[in-house]
Amino acid sequence: MIEIFDKKDELISYVANQFVSIAQKAIEENGKFVVALTGGSSPIDLHKLLATDEYQSKIDWEKVYIFWGDERWVPLEDDRSNAKMAFTTLLDHVNIPQGNIFPMYNDVTSPEEYAIEYQQLIKEVTSEGTFDLILLGMGDDGHTASLFPHQKVLDEQDKWVEAYYLEPQSMYRITLTAPLINQAKNIQIIVFGENKAKALYEVLQGENNPTEYPTQLIKPTNGELTFLVDKAAASQTK
Repeated sequence: MIEIFDKKDELISYVANQFVSIAQKAIEENGKFVVALTGGSSPIDLHKLLATDEYQSKIDWEKVYIFWGDERWVPLEDDRSNAKMAFTTLLDHVNIPQGNIFPMYNDVTSPEEYAIEYQQLIKEVTSEGTFDLILLGMGDDGHTASLFPHQKVLDEQDKWVEAYYLEPQSMYRITLTAPLINQAKNIQIIVFGENKAKALYEVLQGENNPTEYPTQLIKPTNGELTFLVDKAAASQTK
């Protein structure tokens, strides 16, 4: 499903309301809400809105468990860290226990070792690796999370979390894999801007070519996938 919005603030409000609704339902039914946040710049306004009194008061944050969809392997104080951004814009402003937050970084292990640990953390918190909500973005090259074009991680079928060295960026990335993402109850992919228009068209209406456009790998097995996009991003999509 695709939802197209005239303005970015309308899209952000919609996602915030969905976040609250899914959280409330999960807490009512299972006693907790397990979510994986996305990185980059797309969620900054969403985080700030969720941190307002109006929104944060609607969620029992003590029952919220925070993971991430992917991360650059950099310390938490690094400005490139998705976790740092999330703490600054949201997590430092809500009443969530620190023990409920699981950044994708550990300064005492290797990326590959921590990918194994992170998978175990997910097993301990979720039911069979099923997230209530996974938020994702999409790059203008069609990648999502750290599932980049032409990388071996795209073929992963068994691991829930993978860490690997991304040569074009000269750095390690750690990411949830497509099989794990596809187990989520709700997957929402947020896409802004005209520079994403071609990739969005290819992902939604082009030939099946996930090696080139990895977001095509996101096909929930038993949940709901929604693309939340602005008019600019949807300009080539019919």
